[in-house]
Amino acid sequence: MNSTWEGDFNLFARLKEDIAAVRERDPAARSVLEILLLYPGLRAVWAHRRAHWLWLHNLRFLARWISQRAAKKTGIEIHPGAAIGRRLFIDHGSGVVIGETSEIGDDVTIYQGVTLGGTGKDHGKRHPTIGNRVMIGSGAKVLGPFRVGDDAKIAAGALVLREIPPDCTAVGVPARVVKRNGRRVDPYDQTDTPDPVAQEICQLRRRVHRLERELEHVATEVFEEGGGV
Repeated sequence: MNSTWEGDFNLFARLKEDIAAVRERDPAARSVLEILLLYPGLRAVWAHRRAHWLWLHNLRFLARWISQRAAKKTGIEIHPGAAIGRRLFIDHGSGVVIGETSEIGDDVTIYQGVTLGGTGKDHGKRHPTIGNRVMIGSGAKVLGPFRVGDDAKIAAGALVLREIPPDCTAVGVPARVVKRNGRRVDPYDQTDTPDPVAQEICQLRRRVHRLERELEHVATEVFEEGGGV
């Protein structure tokens, strides 16, 4: 009886923490009832906690069933093997994917379209470890078995492929650190990020131009050897 009561109390305390985290970080949240019924991020996190417990107790099929059911309802896919800390806030949430060996600390905020995934090159630990109080902007991709340090910020649309130190801001594709401890470390502007498609087009244009000149040279030599028309 006592252990059951303590378990129920802990679950209730966790629910209160999660609701408080949403109200603190989302100015659009107007009431507890709205958060409980209308926030898919909260539903996804709670489904994951059930699925993760089952995963740890080797009830793997049931764990995957719960996670896939939650993904279908919320648009947020969290593998039941992922380890998630307290007060995770997934804002909006559509398109969020969190891989099996991901680890997420406390008080983390994740926006829509974020992927915590792997590169396909690693075995065992394949997904990132996210520290405490990290913010990951919408559309960011964090790929690989490295760590994003405490209090780091990942800009929207960033592609993170290597470790980010604590209290740093990373932007761009691939991501690079532009702020450390609140101070700018590089006069880098995300709007100046090189466009890989544009760079490839420029290279193709230069190659075509070079081939055209070579073709003109060959045609001239053939014409001269033939004595003209």
